[in-house]
Amino acid sequence: MAIIKLTKENFDEEVLNSDKPVLIDFWANWCGPCRMLSPTVDEIAEEREDIKVCKVNVDNEMELASAFGVSSIPMLTVIKDKKIVAQSVGVQPKAKILAMLEE
Repeated sequence: MAIIKLTKENFDEEVLNSDKPVLIDFWANWCGPCRMLSPTVDEIAEEREDIKVCKVNVDNEMELASAFGVSSIPMLTVIKDKKIVAQSVGVQPKAKILAMLEE
C-alpha cells in the first residue's frame, strides 16, 4: 500500500476515520536516523495491506508533531480505533515495529 503524506488537513480522514491500524512515522529531511529507518517503514507499507502507513515531516507539520508531543525523531506511533496503542523513538528493527502493530 502506498505511504500517505500526513498533514493536519488530511489527519482526520486518514487516521481518525481509518478502519485499519495506522503506523505514523514522524521524520525530517536533516535527520540521519530518520533516513536509516525510512526503508524499513517503506518495506512494511509494501508488505502489509491490513495497515495504513503515514509519514509526517515534522518541519512542515509542526502543529501535528506538537499534538503528538514529538520531542525526538524518528518517532513511530501506532493508532488503532482513534487511540495511541504504541510509540517508539529512534531507529527500530523491523521485528519491533511489527510487534508494535500487534499491540
